[in-house]
Amino acid sequence: MVGNDLKHMEAAVAVAEELSFSRAAKRLHLSQPAITKYISELEENLGVILFIRDHHTVSITEAGRAYVEEARIALLHAERAVQAARAAGRNVETVLNVGRSPYADPFFTSVLLATRLPLFPRLKLNLSSGFSCDLAHEVLTGELDLALVIEAPLSDLFTSLKIDESPLYIVLSRQDDLANFPSISLQRLAHKRWVLFQRQTHPPLYDLIQSRAEELKIMPSVLQHFMVPEEAVPLMTQPGGAVIVGKSGALRIARDGLTMRPLQDEGLSASTLLISRADNDSKVLGELVRTFMRRINHLTIDEQMSLPLPV
Repeated sequence: MVGNDLKHMEAAVAVAEELSFSRAAKRLHLSQPAITKYISELEENLGVILFIRDHHTVSITEAGRAYVEEARIALLHAERAVQAARAAGRNVETVLNVGRSPYADPFFTSVLLATRLPLFPRLKLNLSSGFSCDLAHEVLTGELDLALVIEAPLSDLFTSLKIDESPLYIVLSRQDDLANFPSISLQRLAHKRWVLFQRQTHPPLYDLIQSRAEELKIMPSVLQHFMVPEEAVPLMTQPGGAVIVGKSGALRIARDGLTMRPLQDEGLSASTLLISRADNDSKVLGELVRTFMRRINHLTIDEQMSLPLPV
């Protein structure tokens, strides 16, 4: 079937990115008539128009955008299939691309990197960092096989496993009256200066905090933002500030006169998820996730059994 031919996909992606048949032909080291032929055959086979062209310009249709988005993923996986076959033939390492949010508990990253698979002794995890929403997009496009994210927007295109859920934390001065409480409700932060992560780092969680504050009719006196938790520390030199951050971030900055308390609000928490594409049926990926989850469950049970019993 012409629509499944990789050459036709490559032609469509090149034309979409170059918006020029001549530049697409040069990029693929083909003649312009060849590119025109591939696109015509593809459109005939699909029964839709992908590109609108005249003598001077080329534009892409909605159908074209939809096709090219999936074609990019197909081409990426085709290249990975070639590399995997060559690697297996040479008995070299298997590589999985894994992303993680810097806001995730580093304990989970350590366990993941330390996971060993007897069936895949030469497995290598290629780790990268990014904001959760960006990581989810990279999983969707096939750039990442797996990602450790915090409250990322998901859909039926993902398979997700919740590995942790913890409250948000408030970091404040040890001299602040609120430091006398074992936990702090959102209502107690009314009219204080809030220091909050940028929305782009965790849009769903940021919007949840804002909507919860509106619901409770709570307003900060000032709202300041940071990209990474360490940027919040200089903002705390003035009294009256309260940093709202996840547990991992709070642990990184709660020192030198600052302390941390859990945010007491059932509607506000941060879930840590392990996500992959729903159609990714890689055996090595499945084995990695299963082994990782067994280790997490085992370590969690050991930790719970080591806690002192209540008296």
